[in-house]
Amino acid sequence: MTEEKKQDIYRDTVFLPKTGFPMRGNLPNREPEILKMWQAMRLDEKLKAQAAGRPVFTLHDGPPYANGHLHIGHALNKIMKDVVNRAHRMSGEGIYYVPGWDCHGLPIEWRVEEEYRKAGKNKDSIPVLQFRQECREYAQKWLDTQKEEFKRLGVQAQWDERYATMDFSSEAAIVNEIGKFLLNGSLYRGLRPVMWSPVEKTALAEAEIEYHDHTSTAIFVAFPIITDPTPSGALEEVSAVIWTTTPWTIPANRALAYGPDITYAVLRVDAVNESATLPVGGKILLAEERISAFAEEAGILSHHVLYTMPGLALKGAVAAHPLRGQGYDYDVPMLGGEFVTTDAGTGLVHMAPAHGEEDFILCREHGVEIDELVMDDGRYVDWLPLFAGVHVFKAADPVCAALLDAMMASEEKGLPPAGLVGRNTIVHSYPHSWRSRAPVIFRATPQWFIAMDGKGRLRQKALKVLENVAFVPSQGRRRLTSMVEDRPDWCISRQRAWGVPIAVFVEKKTGEVLRDKAVMERIVEAFRQEGADAWYSSPPERFLGNNYSAEAFEQVFDIVDVWFESGSTHAFVLDGKERHFPADLYLEGSDQHRGWFQSSLLESVGTRGEAPYKCIVTNGFVLDEQGRKMSKSLGNVVSPQDVNQTYGADILRLWVMNSDTREDLRIGKEILKQQGELYRRLRNTLRWLLGALEGFEEAEKVEYNALPELEKWVLTRLAELSAQLAHAVSTHEWIGVYPAFHGFCTTDLSAFYFDIRKDSIYCDAKDNLTRRAARTVLDILHRTLTVWLAPVLVFTAEEAWMARFGEGQSVHMEEFPVMPLEWLNTPLSEKWGTVRHIRKAITAEIENARQSGLIGSSLQAEVMLTFSEKEAALFAGYDWAELAIVSKVEIVVDPQSGSLYCEEGSSDLPIHQGPIVKAAKGYKCVRCWRVLEEVGQNVQHPELCLRCATVVETL
Repeated sequence: MTEEKKQDIYRDTVFLPKTGFPMRGNLPNREPEILKMWQAMRLDEKLKAQAAGRPVFTLHDGPPYANGHLHIGHALNKIMKDVVNRAHRMSGEGIYYVPGWDCHGLPIEWRVEEEYRKAGKNKDSIPVLQFRQECREYAQKWLDTQKEEFKRLGVQAQWDERYATMDFSSEAAIVNEIGKFLLNGSLYRGLRPVMWSPVEKTALAEAEIEYHDHTSTAIFVAFPIITDPTPSGALEEVSAVIWTTTPWTIPANRALAYGPDITYAVLRVDAVNESATLPVGGKILLAEERISAFAEEAGILSHHVLYTMPGLALKGAVAAHPLRGQGYDYDVPMLGGEFVTTDAGTGLVHMAPAHGEEDFILCREHGVEIDELVMDDGRYVDWLPLFAGVHVFKAADPVCAALLDAMMASEEKGLPPAGLVGRNTIVHSYPHSWRSRAPVIFRATPQWFIAMDGKGRLRQKALKVLENVAFVPSQGRRRLTSMVEDRPDWCISRQRAWGVPIAVFVEKKTGEVLRDKAVMERIVEAFRQEGADAWYSSPPERFLGNNYSAEAFEQVFDIVDVWFESGSTHAFVLDGKERHFPADLYLEGSDQHRGWFQSSLLESVGTRGEAPYKCIVTNGFVLDEQGRKMSKSLGNVVSPQDVNQTYGADILRLWVMNSDTREDLRIGKEILKQQGELYRRLRNTLRWLLGALEGFEEAEKVEYNALPELEKWVLTRLAELSAQLAHAVSTHEWIGVYPAFHGFCTTDLSAFYFDIRKDSIYCDAKDNLTRRAARTVLDILHRTLTVWLAPVLVFTAEEAWMARFGEGQSVHMEEFPVMPLEWLNTPLSEKWGTVRHIRKAITAEIENARQSGLIGSSLQAEVMLTFSEKEAALFAGYDWAELAIVSKVEIVVDPQSGSLYCEEGSSDLPIHQGPIVKAAKGYKCVRCWRVLEEVGQNVQHPELCLRCATVVETL
């Protein structure tokens, strides 16, 4: 009889794994089926009911924008949130996670306007209520789309209770929050420069700005000094020279700034090259440190310094605009500014207070007039001399031409230099609108602000409460703190139509904003019933009541910045009985330090005096495999929808939790294939556990104290990993947790524990203590690993749970198991670390024997293992043949040697030799495949070893 036929006879007596849990996940098809099953079993309702009475953990969802399909960054962030929520639920806490959406603002308005432009319609001709309705419908369409895409990612939430900033109740809450700032005196209207998009015709927040390289015209301009405050007359017939990269701001110049601590020089031009515009003999003022660089730029071949003076000597000096006589006939005072440096230019800065923050502050402090010269579309006002109607981004050439003419005229008249001194181009980082991708400008316009300082002391309060907020990673604290420290007053107004209006009235006679609580209450109630459209559809008398005349007040129609809206969401999401304020956690991308984290902080501190969160966690951005930003032009965009269809959402979720989310992440086909391989190993672990547990019964279980050391070591490893998981849950520091689980499954279990115990599980009798102990631990492993993997592999874990316990028994209703204290045995863990070291040494020698042709499989080998007396005592009673998966191990104790495997301290004894591998003596058991001399001793079953023969006879 052949060996194959002999094996066939005994195959049914081997307890091989049996399970309906398939090897291949087939996730793209299986995951939607599980989603339908969850819906049918009303899992969301069961989870909400389970949360009742538990301590509540609240993660407040930062609202994504309802505009287009989800991108990979959305998926990263929402998966992280889902893992955190599920982990806290499985830790025994109540989770009431309410997802939300930002629905107002420029991006949606812009998309609706695009449709108008395609149809040849003028947006301004569309009634505002019709326009707002079309924006609402557009937002609702994408909100519904994104909701289904989030569900497909396996994200669990109270979807039917989602919030949206365009809900009537939300709009009422937002305007109520505006009213709080109005009534406490923090809200005011003022003129100051803000970042303005000429394309979108609105102010923009810092969070709506991105920086790109931009080519600008840079010019040097001479301003003749007409008032000399120096006793020596050092500034007579001298011109101050400035440098700017925004020639279009020259018509708005109202002052010059010098550095009080900078040393300045008056130099006389002695010779110039043919391209220079400065006349020979002209006298100019600039920082002494900048003379050399300036001379090269201006084409000055030789010069000499007439005077040097400290910056303070310039106090009281007054210059004339270089275009004086052409409509620019005002004085240009020279003002001391601490912000002036000598890093570039001339050490003198031209001040256009309508177009720069520092310019505005310095000029306002000195009572300098501030004019609004640029209209909302970026064109100069019609009454501006020389440049009326010119767009600022096309103004460089006409401004330079006028300045060049002025310089030539001053030379012809023998006057001090006035006008263009030099011109070139530079490439520098410049702010652009993230929506239109077009460059923006600073433009002074009347806007609504929330004061950072003064009466409400918002800045100081915000910085104080941040001291009690936790940050993961920790450097987020400094980033947010520095942004709050440095930010100007919060500009909350936008000149658009789709949003919540800043619903206030301004008295026409005084310009004062009306601060009346009863008026605000009527506004809030109207919004609650009809939404913000009530502001546009109702007469002002509805809100003003009988105490005020509508004719005496201006009704404000600016809308509030969407960052104020999203920053207010805590007011209508966290004030429910099931959720608490402040939230335990805000989790968003690292860019939200200047966005949602900051606006939420300022809004909450301004209205409640405390932060809306206890902890902030940030994640990085997603790049392609080469570390490049994703773009359609590069063809490197990875969409979550494509990943779902190709690999499955569980693969995407595994990628998230295997990554260092604190830094920028990379994704692409090769990375996803790697994650697929990691997933396959985890799935195979679950599959083997399920197969090996086939038919497992409670009666098989072995008490902890009766377990062999190997099983106790596995439980120690579980306890160690459980502590790592608990630490992640409590600190929100998840880096390395799921890679550790993967390492446990592949290295500790599949390559070690399973490898060792397969023989006992497959071949020992059902009532054998070792087999029962192993299956006891396999039961614990299956329950524990499936629950631990459930927050990430939401579909696979559910499938693995149902494969054993049946449908309707969702793993997501389970809690993380509590590990008994006795399981955590550090000395045992260290001891078995040594066992694995010895096993590795044996395995290496087995491989050498295999390569030489001495043996085939490891079971064809027997090993002579030499121990020192210390090693022999430490490992007395161990079945090394089972541990090394060989047929026989002979232990030789060498009392004259030191330890090869254990630390021997200061022993001077020689180290004994390592393992020696020989071909095993005897015959192969056709059931367990071990080669033993005892095979053939059982007459009934001569092809079997004695152990296998006994088992077969009992079956």
